[in-house]
Amino acid sequence: ENDDAAPVDTDPILEHLDIKHFGCVNRLRSCPQKPSIVATFSETSHAHVYDLTAHLASFDNRTGTANLNNRPFFTHSGHKTEGYAMDWSRVEAGNFLTGDCSGAIDLWKPRDNMSGWDVVKGAWRVGESVEDIQWSPTEKTVFAAGDCGGRVQIYDVRQQGRSMISCKAHTTDVNVISWNGIVSNLLASGADDGVFSVWDLRKFKEGVPLAKFTTANKPITSVEWHPTDESMVVVSDEDAVFIYDL
Repeated sequence: ENDDAAPVDTDPILEHLDIKHFGCVNRLRSCPQKPSIVATFSETSHAHVYDLTAHLASFDNRTGTANLNNRPFFTHSGHKTEGYAMDWSRVEAGNFLTGDCSGAIDLWKPRDNMSGWDVVKGAWRVGESVEDIQWSPTEKTVFAAGDCGGRVQIYDVRQQGRSMISCKAHTTDVNVISWNGIVSNLLASGADDGVFSVWDLRKFKEGVPLAKFTTANKPITSVEWHPTDESMVVVSDEDAVFIYDL
């Protein structure tokens, strides 16, 4: 066999494990400090936390799946309705937030080594469905939330019950938000009418975005900043994905 020959194209082999989940998975988030800790928000209104350490290790050690525990090790059943908003703090390991369609935001405080959480139910009540939540990438007590009232609001966990800053960001539902991990004063938001905006939080109260784009007439379903390039952002609607260089 000629070692200098070009490699033969072969189909990739995808290895996977299936975990049964009770109810539709509305959203899934992996803990940034411990990626094997994964949380889901179900249409049943329950939020579950799974430890997938053994599942990930099984790909390497070929031990099989017979002895894997597929059940969540923690479940929060305090929400009255289903929800889509959830986020892990990138600053304070284990701090977690969930927001539901009734407008309630619950604050999760981790116990030792993330063995469980003490949950403050209804720490904030928005009045509209909370569609997305994002912790600040630099401040351990600050987070943002987008809701169906077209607002993006900034909160501090030390001031429960109300937001610090509220901005009427869109004329339709705010579906998704994303906080820039490199330039912490930049926040992006995407709405139901196909518009996404970039905000300078230093001028957030003025209600005028730094930039505003209309991708289409279809709802924005995802917005995400590039992890190492502060000017790149990817946006998707129901049919397409768009990449912008700001």
